[in-house]
Amino acid sequence: MPVKPSENEEKYFRDLELKARLEKLAKEQQATAEAKKRRLKELHWLHCPKCGQTLIQERYGKVEVDVCAGCKGLWLDANELETILEDAKGSNPFRSFLKILGK
Repeated sequence: MPVKPSENEEKYFRDLELKARLEKLAKEQQATAEAKKRRLKELHWLHCPKCGQTLIQERYGKVEVDVCAGCKGLWLDANELETILEDAKGSNPFRSFLKILGK
């Protein structure tokens, strides 16, 4: 005669199944979020946020700045302005910086 599982056993296996489903769902959501992030980066990478044209990277000292060929916008990444200012101590960094960009 088959033995009927106890209520505790049924609850234990339901909990295991629920935990496995939740872990699978979390992994799927993470993969979806990562794919969306990659797609957005590919769409916007090195494109001007103002006009959408392709940005050109130009070197200024230790820093590569992004310049828009369309609207001539200038874009700096995190800490790049501080690097430019540190390298230009004692001189007027903005004047020399703008001279290079005004080629």
